[in-house]
Amino acid sequence: MPSLVPFDEIIHLFSEFEYTAFRLETRRGYATDRQGQRFQAFIQGILPRPEPNHPWNVNVRERSAQGARFSRVRIIDEPPTDGQRFLMATAAGNVAAGEDIRVLTRSQAQRLELPEFDLWLFDSRVLVRFHIDDSDTTTGVEVVEDPADVLAACRARDAALRRAAPTAEVWAQVRSSV
Repeated sequence: MPSLVPFDEIIHLFSEFEYTAFRLETRRGYATDRQGQRFQAFIQGILPRPEPNHPWNVNVRERSAQGARFSRVRIIDEPPTDGQRFLMATAAGNVAAGEDIRVLTRSQAQRLELPEFDLWLFDSRVLVRFHIDDSDTTTGVEVVEDPADVLAACRARDAALRRAAPTAEVWAQVRSSV
């Protein structure tokens, strides 16, 4: 059994990494999103407004101004779930802060043999693997520095970013089909 730590114990990595922070999101939804008012409003047809002063966006802006790069690839189903649609709808605020957010279909991700778990990869050196239960709740994270595991995550990142489409393009297509 891997050694898990609470997500809060790795928060410092988001302000301490030097060059790149990459996220792979594989889930069909997240419990934390579903529990929030923005998600509930979204389900009622109200598009979420950007939150430029949210601590995440403030950090992304500050780190981007220092030359750091945030990117993520979200894997979506066809058609996307409510949770995936919500993430695409909220992405504009993150992108405005400086984050590169892209989308890849689950079938593309399977062809690329991408990991089936969520992760953060910092500076191509530290892999943070999420452990998420069946209710889509993060139960902890595993900090991995094993070179073989980190290299596999780097390869997955490179393959995903090369083939993923900008979230705004995919969101425009999804919105027009709903």
